[in-house]
Amino acid sequence: MPRALPSTALVISLVFGATVAACQGCRTPPAVTAEDDAAPTQPTVRLYLLSTVAGAIEPCGCTKDQLGGVDHLAAFLRAESAAAPSSLVLGAGPMLFGEPTLRPEQVTQQSWKAETLAAAAKDLGLVAWAPGLNDWAAGGEALSKYVSTAGSALLAGNVEGVAGVTGVVVREVSGVKIGIVGVAEPRDRAGKLPDGVTTKPALDAMRAGIAEAKKQGARVLVGLAAIPRGEALRLADAIPELAVLVLGKPQEADHNNDAPKPPMRVGSTLVVETSNHLQTVGVVDLFVRGRDAEPLSFADASGIERAEELVSVANRIRDLETRIQSWEKGGKVKAEDLAARKADLEKLRAERAKLEAPSPAPKGSFFRYKLVEVREKLGADPSIATKLVDYYKRVNDHNRTAFADRKPAPAAEGKASFIGVEACTVCHDEERKVYDGTTHAKAYETLEKDHKEFNLDCVSCHVTGYDKPGGSTVTFVDKFKGVQCEECHGPGSLHARKPDAKDLIILKPDPQSCVSQCHHPPHVENFDPVAKMELVLGPGHGK
Repeated sequence: MPRALPSTALVISLVFGATVAACQGCRTPPAVTAEDDAAPTQPTVRLYLLSTVAGAIEPCGCTKDQLGGVDHLAAFLRAESAAAPSSLVLGAGPMLFGEPTLRPEQVTQQSWKAETLAAAAKDLGLVAWAPGLNDWAAGGEALSKYVSTAGSALLAGNVEGVAGVTGVVVREVSGVKIGIVGVAEPRDRAGKLPDGVTTKPALDAMRAGIAEAKKQGARVLVGLAAIPRGEALRLADAIPELAVLVLGKPQEADHNNDAPKPPMRVGSTLVVETSNHLQTVGVVDLFVRGRDAEPLSFADASGIERAEELVSVANRIRDLETRIQSWEKGGKVKAEDLAARKADLEKLRAERAKLEAPSPAPKGSFFRYKLVEVREKLGADPSIATKLVDYYKRVNDHNRTAFADRKPAPAAEGKASFIGVEACTVCHDEERKVYDGTTHAKAYETLEKDHKEFNLDCVSCHVTGYDKPGGSTVTFVDKFKGVQCEECHGPGSLHARKPDAKDLIILKPDPQSCVSQCHHPPHVENFDPVAKMELVLGPGHGK
């Protein structure tokens, strides 16, 4: 009879390890083999795990200290190298692209982004990842090129029809051989595979990979699975030899950020899924104690039963942090109320620290797990930060020329067109003074200083009337730099001709329009449009 599955799942995703290079035996401590009551201070091997990176090299938005950023992840991993000098980097995709298909105008930019991410993965020491459908967005030949750039293994033993794909990788770390086995099911929502690709049953391929890993002497078995979640959990249930199973997705089709998922155990298998888009990294420390030759089983020394509660507390902390940031800027919350909420935040942080405290080490081999948020405060790795800047400059130079002749479609006859803030100022001088003091007025400048003003991923929320009739495009922005009056009030040409006529302009914009256009996840979390609208009001402009 198969084991009953727990109610929540832990998916192990992409593992980026800072110190793992091609030579896994370099600068590593001796294997921990003696049975000892004293808990070792360093893990035998640490796994850094991420799921569904999906082309996210850094966060995009206006929230302070946003989650994500491959340069921040790299800085964290390097900082941790002293505490865990023996580490592996593994992943469950999709990794390279945010969408399964690319629009024609996006092909060059998104391909260069994938190339940049692959180069960053090489710096980080990515050992292997199980691919998702998005990884084929630029075609099978391009995928093979990215795999070569990353210096990693494309791990999917059940997938045929792509060059270089393999089913198993064995690495020796601290004297212990780690067998890594991967499967994938890169189908779209209609069930179609990429051209030329076929798949076999994932369970059969995983079993064959494990047999091969054991044949090569692997004592610790790790699975990577970019397949539907339910199928992955059944796989864990059917293969109890797996110490860890990392889950991704068959595909990623939107840009929303997933909330963290708590880890779980299916029998003796630790199942981990981290948040998508590099928001979080899963850290699994494996402590090998004993001389058994068979695949090792690890006891839980991190209190997985507390994981769901820990995720709940972490979500409440994140929610309160972003709301406090909003209240501090908006100035609409009483000082005593703000102080009370900050006190609540400190209590939640203390509660999280208590939940994260490790359990006593059991006898025999054991694991410890934690989920780490990837944020700016972790620092930025200089090498990868340089790669990001080079990517943005390259895209800027290309798009400036490639889209130089792209102009907006004209407004239909009798419909309003955009006229720009200078034309609005002729009649609305007081309102202009208020506007000039807002961050909206400087929105385009923030792109220019970072070499992103011609970036197709960025420009639409930093200009006025983007891709609308009579508005702006990626290069046609001279009158429309910044988030101007018409972005909220609508195109103003008809209103300018007949300022006393009704219904030719939106007098009082709906605060929800801020959310529908730009201020939504993943660009900003927990956005309060009513409170934020207060920041753009002033004498003569709503007050």
